[in-house]
Amino acid sequence: MEKNFIIAGFGGQGVLLAGEVLANAFMLSGKNVTWYPSYGAEMRGGTVNCEIVMSNEEVSEVNKSDADFIVALNQASFDKFLPKIKKGGWMIANSSLAKEIKPRNDINYLFAPITKLAEEVGNTKMTNILALGLLAKASNLVTLDTLSQALDTVIPPHRKNLLPLNIKALKIGYEYDLLTV
Repeated sequence: MEKNFIIAGFGGQGVLLAGEVLANAFMLSGKNVTWYPSYGAEMRGGTVNCEIVMSNEEVSEVNKSDADFIVALNQASFDKFLPKIKKGGWMIANSSLAKEIKPRNDINYLFAPITKLAEEVGNTKMTNILALGLLAKASNLVTLDTLSQALDTVIPPHRKNLLPLNIKALKIGYEYDLLTV
């Protein structure tokens, strides 16, 4: 079973960190993984995305033409990556920064006010990790515990003080009621 994920947003939203955490969580689960970052010349405010391919077997390729799951943290990412979702795939979108529109009827949509929820955690910089919690719940491919372990692995020593807040954001995303969406 091979699954392809794209996490996208603008520079400063922690897109690459979220992708690295997801990739590490899959590795901790014994999966084969690739993580492929892509960003523009400007860091903050520019377009940023990363692709994570997870498989029980060897990963067939990176930079695939389509994806099973896309996390779009802003409108530009929603618009850009919507055509890449496989039939039956998922668009998980930050309704704080993207319109709740459903132009395709062959995919699943999950709109959640991710930035607003991160504000309630106490830090909008937790938007990326909160989105991972939503992705974990919607995909049922990675556990909350494994993502928490991956966070501990990926967060550098000088940022370890933020680990409890990151885990709180992860849980809020995971516990978000998908039925209300």
